Amino acid sequence: MTIALFSDSYLPTKSGIVTVVVQLREQLIALGHRVILVTVETTDEYATDDPDIYRVHSVPLGLGTDQFLGIPVMHPLINYLKSCNIDIIHCHTEFGVAKAGLRAARILKIPAICTTHTMWTDFYKYYIPFGKWISPNIINSILNRFYGKFNSLIGVSTKARNYFKQKNMLPDTPSVIIPNAIDRSQFQKTHVSEEQKHKLRESYGIKDNEVLALFVGRIAEEKRVFELLEICKNVLLKDSTCKFMFVGSGPACEEMKERAKSEIESGKIIFTGFVEWAKVHEFYESGDLFITSSLSEMHSMTILEAQLSALPIVVRRDESYLDCIFDGENGYLTDNDEELEEKILDLVKDSKKRKQFGIRSLEIAGKFTIETHVARTLLVYNEVIKAYPGKIDDVIVNKQVAEL
Repeated sequence: MTIALFSDSYLPTKSGIVTVVVQLREQLIALGHRVILVTVETTDEYATDDPDIYRVHSVPLGLGTDQFLGIPVMHPLINYLKSCNIDIIHCHTEFGVAKAGLRAARILKIPAICTTHTMWTDFYKYYIPFGKWISPNIINSILNRFYGKFNSLIGVSTKARNYFKQKNMLPDTPSVIIPNAIDRSQFQKTHVSEEQKHKLRESYGIKDNEVLALFVGRIAEEKRVFELLEICKNVLLKDSTCKFMFVGSGPACEEMKERAKSEIESGKIIFTGFVEWAKVHEFYESGDLFITSSLSEMHSMTILEAQLSALPIVVRRDESYLDCIFDGENGYLTDNDEELEEKILDLVKDSKKRKQFGIRSLEIAGKFTIETHVARTLLVYNEVIKAYPGKIDDVIVNKQVAEL
């Protein structure tokens, strides 16, 4: 099969979408499929002679992000895709590159599907000028017009599928749940030794007997990082044996540092800045628990990474976490920020529970292997191609996917 992946996010940008696209392409190629990647121009460092990567003209998006905005020119793109004999187009974006993917599918008379990675009703107000004054109904209407043109959607969680199955959204558009996954062989090529853990912690002033709680990801307002910072401060007032580390960068980073000046000076709250994905596992493995107060996830890749690193996890209760966080087994699902604070304190004080929860996290991570993810995706490709130009029965396909 020849598959074309379309994405407005690619290396060196670090995001869950980039990880999904890179992993999926690598695995499909390993299985003998040809995978074309249509994506943005980024930096010379990631330029490649790979004839199956087609880069469209792009400009930096700005808005405090490291994203690029693709501006595809259709005629040469269509000629290129025709020469490749594409069977199906799979978009991982909602912007210019995805719109080009939809147009290409119509011209080539092949199916197009899209993975819905982002809950835009939680994001738009932070990145669209005057976004806080725009009604969510307007965003829903825009999403309806865009996503309704695909032959099928892939939701990365029940939350994603349920959102689009609402009466005012796209209840008649087929949607299949395929959770995200991590390629463990790439994420943890080698485990961190105890000596390496000690050195990493020591480099940030963390003693071996101190409990290190991690947030890993984009330091941005939609992740509720300011709320999480206040929770961390409150925990520190009640227990001085712990420290908090924010691993990553983002538009809220400087304000976060300003708000945490005294805690940074005392070494109690640490900001690492950007960390390459190949080294992120070193931080996970050197930590003691993972925390987040985000309610804007579809299916968090950082949660999966934390599980693979055998960490207990404390989150706010959200539908996106229900297949990977089991309350009282590998972490806690909390109903408000006060309870989140309490459960962090509970794990800070209880090393035995941290270990038990961490072991269970690692067991649960076994459900989200890259091999299963790719097998499910291929099943959807085949069913959509067989049904084209008609629609798949997503009830039947969801059952088939769940059985893999």
